[in-house]
Amino acid sequence: MTNQTEQRPAEPGGSVPAGSKRGSTVETLFRFQSIFGLVAVFLAAVIFSPRNDGQILFLTSDNLFNIVRAVSEIGIIAIGLTFVILIGGIDLSVGSVLGLAAVGSAVLMVEDDFGVWATVALVLLAGVAFGLLQGTAVALLGVQAFIVTLAGLQIARGLARMWSGGETVQISYGDGPGQAPMLFSLLGERTFGGVVPIPALIFVVVAVVAILFLRSSAFSRHLYAIGGNEKAARLSGVPVNRVKIIAFGIAGFCAALAGVVHAGQLNAGSPNDGIAYELDGIAAVVVGGTSLAGGRGSVIGTIAGALLLGILNNILSLNSVNTDLQLLIKGLVIVAAAALQRLRPTS
Repeated sequence: MTNQTEQRPAEPGGSVPAGSKRGSTVETLFRFQSIFGLVAVFLAAVIFSPRNDGQILFLTSDNLFNIVRAVSEIGIIAIGLTFVILIGGIDLSVGSVLGLAAVGSAVLMVEDDFGVWATVALVLLAGVAFGLLQGTAVALLGVQAFIVTLAGLQIARGLARMWSGGETVQISYGDGPGQAPMLFSLLGERTFGGVVPIPALIFVVVAVVAILFLRSSAFSRHLYAIGGNEKAARLSGVPVNRVKIIAFGIAGFCAALAGVVHAGQLNAGSPNDGIAYELDGIAAVVVGGTSLAGGRGSVIGTIAGALLLGILNNILSLNSVNTDLQLLIKGLVIVAAAALQRLRPTS
């Protein structure tokens, strides 16, 4: 139940009705709007990029990989949000969960002498648990996701401040007390000859896993079914409550993973980390073509949306555009993407 365009049978002679062809073409354009938008923004960035001795600064390898590194955290969060939004839900707590995970990573290693793998496991488990609790409140208690996750935003931020004492916890590396293992510092490094940032690789891995999961699992069909028509999905035997709870758990996992990456990149964990990241994540999902009403969208679109916004940020910065004007431009892009969804024909 993926809201794909219905295929009409061909007329005698193998031809397809003209109306069907037009409808299929329009649906295809809307289906891949995020890809077309990404290509358009990429080409515009090339055209308007500053030059240095004839070299297009935007196309330098350092700059392109910096874009992917910059969007890696938001991209990971947005992938998790895609699962929630596909069922017609929302999660406003992901930015605060990122902050909680960043603080947890720093405190566990620096103050509690935990190893890297134990720290990462505990932080990710905490993120999943937080998401599952929110999903339970939505699915079993019937509280609107907006209200539940708005409260979750406050709770996670409060827990982060209590855990850190309201202060930024710096991460220093070494073998002595109060120092984190050197392995964690790899999150701020680059590989493949010092070119590819480690956070970018993590983003790619998460994206590939999410794409394959949504394409091959029964769970993904349940997500689309619930987002398309929850009542019909329930009547057809879809375990609606369980799917909702798991979707929020996935969002919590992705937010916590982004928090671990954030702490590794900045060598610190602050209770203020991740403020407004939920808005950037939702923006990437919307620009990527996922409907906020649920039932329609894809992880590939979300990735394209995150990269589109990342490229837009980058080219505006390269051209020294005023930060206030940058916010205005990005806001208009998001509104345009949402408005475009309203024009998409229903299947």
